[in-house]
Amino acid sequence: MHGPWVDTHCHLQLDDRPTDELLARAEPHLAWLVAPGIDAESSERSVELASRYPAVVATAGLHPHDAARWEVERGRIEALIPQVCAVGETGLDYYRNLAPVQDQRRSFLDQIDLALAADLPVIVHCRDAFSDIYEILSNSPVRAILHCWTGGPRWTKRFLEIETVTFSYAGPVAFVTGDTVRMGAALVPPDRCLVETDTPYLAPPPHRQEQNEPAFVRYVGAALGDVWGISVDEVATVTANNAARVFGR
Repeated sequence: MHGPWVDTHCHLQLDDRPTDELLARAEPHLAWLVAPGIDAESSERSVELASRYPAVVATAGLHPHDAARWEVERGRIEALIPQVCAVGETGLDYYRNLAPVQDQRRSFLDQIDLALAADLPVIVHCRDAFSDIYEILSNSPVRAILHCWTGGPRWTKRFLEIETVTFSYAGPVAFVTGDTVRMGAALVPPDRCLVETDTPYLAPPPHRQEQNEPAFVRYVGAALGDVWGISVDEVATVTANNAARVFGR
């Protein structure tokens, strides 16, 4: 791929469209992308995609929605760690609460330990769980990527205190309803930010009613450029450099 952007959260393996077509449309805009796993099967598929496409890098982890299955899934996820650039998507989700809180916390803490042992970053899903995520990350040396960060100024200020945290912005920063997210983003130094699509979810304007795809990451970057008062090219450069540093590329 040749483009300037890096999509740091793109579930290619969960998209029902042909991967070749998605990557072909993304090629003018994207340098590389991260395909996070959300369970053992999708993590294995991420590693398989990375073996076939040089522009794809894999992660392995268990999403908080399925945290009750951690002990079942753990062995397969651990086996993939030597082949991935990060652990996750893991974290806490108290909005849907599809797994008991104690299971979510256990799974998240164990995956943080995996990341620390392998010297990898951890990709963190945080929904209605700001306080618990803050408490956990502020007491751990793990390098954490706050995926699809939607915190407003209050929580963004607090997480900025944790020097090992990087903020990753997705479609919501460009939404008409995204004022709170944009107010938070205005406080974050560009060198602590990443951009992502969360493909196939959360497509940004002007593609709001469509399935998201990696080619659309530039719209997220443009929204951040407006927030920071810098050019789109500058956003592409700084976030791509950040991605290379965070993921060891």
